[in-house]
Amino acid sequence: MKILAVSEGESLDSYIADDFGHAPFFLLVDSETLDYHVISNEYADSLSGAGVAVAEAIVSLGSVDAVLTGGIGMHGSDILSKAGIEISSDEDGTVEDCIRDFMRRYERRKSFESQKT
Repeated sequence: MKILAVSEGESLDSYIADDFGHAPFFLLVDSETLDYHVISNEYADSLSGAGVAVAEAIVSLGSVDAVLTGGIGMHGSDILSKAGIEISSDEDGTVEDCIRDFMRRYERRKSFESQKT
């Protein structure tokens, strides 16, 4: 799974950023290997519309399955959801810890859903 983590820094031990649109960096992480690619947020200093611009940029990447963030606005959330990208907000901690926690929750949910059918 490809997970985009909204990050304060450029490594897996950086903290998840609270502000989706104004985070300095995004880490595009392979959840199985934890290999990642750093993307600088060109919209971080925007006065308005940063969340929408960032969401549209994420969708244009075409390979993102989920986004982890501390917080996200309604417009950015709508854009990602319509593109089929899962959103996990209220994340807190390092990128690596949040990815591991997200994957644990995701796998548990998928297992539960498969038992229902």
